[in-house]
Amino acid sequence: MADKHLLTSAGTVIGHPSQLFVLFFTEMWERFSYYGMRAILVLFLVSSIGIGGWDWTSKEALSLYGTYTSLVYLTPIVGGYLADKFIGYRKAVIIGAIIMTLGHASMAMEFHKMFMFIGIGLLIIGNGFFKPNMTSMISHLYKDFPEKKDGAYTIFYMGVNAGAFLGILLCGYIGEKVSWSYGFGLAGIFMLLGCLQFYLAQAIFGDVGIKPLKTEVEEPKLEFEGDRLNPFTKVDMILIAISAFIGVTWIINDPISKIGGTNLLSFGGTDISGYYILVGLFAFLGLLISRISRYPRQTRDRMLAIIIFAIMTVCFWTCFEQAGGSMTLFANDYTERVMSGTWATVFNIINILITVVPVAIITYVLWKLFGQTFSKYRLSNLFLAASFVIIWGLIFWMINRNLNSKAMLVQYDAIEVKGEYGKDPEYTYVTESMTPAATDKIVQKETTIIEPGDFGPGDKVNIIEVRNKLIFLNEDKSSRARQLVAEEGKASPIIQAQITKIKKNEVEITATWFGILNSLFIIMFAPLFSRWWESKYNPSAATKYGLGLILLGIGFGALAFGSMSIPPEAKVAAVSVLWLVLAYLFHTLGELCLSPVSLSYISKLVPGRMIALMFGVWYVAIAIGNKSAGLLGGSIEEITAEYSLTTFFLIFTIVPIGLGLLSIVLNPLIKKLMHGVT
Repeated sequence: MADKHLLTSAGTVIGHPSQLFVLFFTEMWERFSYYGMRAILVLFLVSSIGIGGWDWTSKEALSLYGTYTSLVYLTPIVGGYLADKFIGYRKAVIIGAIIMTLGHASMAMEFHKMFMFIGIGLLIIGNGFFKPNMTSMISHLYKDFPEKKDGAYTIFYMGVNAGAFLGILLCGYIGEKVSWSYGFGLAGIFMLLGCLQFYLAQAIFGDVGIKPLKTEVEEPKLEFEGDRLNPFTKVDMILIAISAFIGVTWIINDPISKIGGTNLLSFGGTDISGYYILVGLFAFLGLLISRISRYPRQTRDRMLAIIIFAIMTVCFWTCFEQAGGSMTLFANDYTERVMSGTWATVFNIINILITVVPVAIITYVLWKLFGQTFSKYRLSNLFLAASFVIIWGLIFWMINRNLNSKAMLVQYDAIEVKGEYGKDPEYTYVTESMTPAATDKIVQKETTIIEPGDFGPGDKVNIIEVRNKLIFLNEDKSSRARQLVAEEGKASPIIQAQITKIKKNEVEITATWFGILNSLFIIMFAPLFSRWWESKYNPSAATKYGLGLILLGIGFGALAFGSMSIPPEAKVAAVSVLWLVLAYLFHTLGELCLSPVSLSYISKLVPGRMIALMFGVWYVAIAIGNKSAGLLGGSIEEITAEYSLTTFFLIFTIVPIGLGLLSIVLNPLIKKLMHGVT
């Protein structure tokens, strides 16, 4: 248990004990690594073999993505239990950080698929040890100081978003512009630095986070008159085992069947996965009905309210997690990311400000922390300082690269292919491995590429087609492309082109850049929402959930409207970046309505002895939402081809708005079920 002397002995930083900021920076680098990897995973999987990708379909890529993001919400249930009962929070954090570092290192060797799968597995396991125990340490640090706990969690939440912001920005930029391996590797470097700074400073926490003593275990406490314990029966345990086994095996089997062609749930040529998951669902529903029916009325009603919120949570995350999947593909394939003239200048200025200012503020906090802890934890501080030296170096490199990039109009040869009746002709790129036939009609096409370097009109350059767009290859990348496709037994995909004109003042926004908007908007609007919740206009729980879902749907409505001009057959387009900016804005506002308050309501609605269990159930709901996001997002190409891209986004518009309105309509009923909890 934390005592007052412990929290003040290491000094304070901006009104809070230094221990909080050791956790702040550890979590910041872990979120850097997680969101940095997540930003480029799908783009890497669907990218061309010629630039190190795997040429997967969006369905295959998002199947793996959904399985990964769902399992990272399931393993913390196990990791939290192990930390509580056996190894303690500190050891769990260190074990998790080491395993995740190894996972990122393995992913950096993405030239062999087995390394990638091993890396993802290690990240899932490591996250289970790490994720639940950082917040548990804060809770124990402030156990005797509840009046400061809200402020502590707010500061910690800012660290989460700062890490996500920097990870997406830098890993995304390096992955897209330099190398996927470097992007994955950079995520691992900061995970390692975060682990080292935590390990070397852990003495600052005193006894907090060490293996719990048996004497600390308390008897279950009854919350109100008429409440009673509801122990798990043998039938309950069997239903838990069945539903858990079916759920996990189905989640793992989904990418295996789609990618590897090995369906573990196929017997005699018949796919039973649909029936299999139904059995698991009925087992889980049977468990809920069995347990809830045995509670007294007040507890039972509150549990029913949680189930309603859980259904809304599944829907919310199914839609929200399109950010790492279908929305990233939309940014890559259908968004006009080349800014010209004044807009290029505006983007460069905005990009510099939103990058430099937050990092400068965090660096100031770091400096204040050094003033309190450097003498006692010098080596930890040096590793932390090294991480910021790297960050500043990468930021200046990225800014300089953007400012010194040239927009070049290049000309290349293509073979004209007669289109269907009434349609424009189509074209096939002439690659260096092709010898056009004498009867082929060769036409010269043009495209714009943006890269740094000493280029001029007349220079020869190599380009390559990636998802129907052309990108630049330097000599090293050209050699690597020839090697990679040769290993696959394919001809060289390199297109030889010539620069015809140097264009002025143009900049290309990376597809992953839009992901930083979520963290940026959270930092901007979280204080306003916090004041709203503390005012007399604080809405009810059902209204908050309803608003969150409606705002989420409005964000997808912006994408649906913006993509109306894209024909069903189109594989590329150039719609305004405004629609993605609006989508991320409304999605973030929706997240602020729903996500931060969800766990708070669980802690209020269930008896104290059940909080850990219900947090576990809540993670299951988020995991289901994440897996559903991968399944639905993977249908983007099929729905777009058969209907339109607008139809795809309308699904994510209508469903959450409809459920959000239903939540507001059900507000009186839900209030009644909550029995006075606000």
